[in-house]
Amino acid sequence: MQAWGFELGVAGSMITLMGDPARELTSALDMEMNHAGPPSVGIINRCKRHALYVDDGTVKVVRVSERDDDPAGDDDPSATLVEGMLEAIQA
Repeated sequence: MQAWGFELGVAGSMITLMGDPARELTSALDMEMNHAGPPSVGIINRCKRHALYVDDGTVKVVRVSERDDDPAGDDDPSATLVEGMLEAIQA
C-alpha cells in the first residue's frame, strides 16, 4: 500500500491507503462481496468497493459502489470517487 501511495502521489498526505489481507476490517464493516459473480471467476472474499470519510476516529460518511448487475462497482464507481465523496461530505 505504501508503494501505491507513492505512485499515486498521496504519500504523506491526509489520505491513508490501507490493506486488509485477513479481511478483519472488511468483515467488521460488513463489506464482504457475496454476490455469486466474483467467486465464479476466482475472486473469493473480495471487499466491496467503498470509501469512508473518518473524522477524528468517527465514521461520518460511508459510500459503496455496487448494483445488482454490477456487484463490484466497476461500471459505475462514482459514489466512491473523489467527486462523489466530496458531495457526500458537504451534504
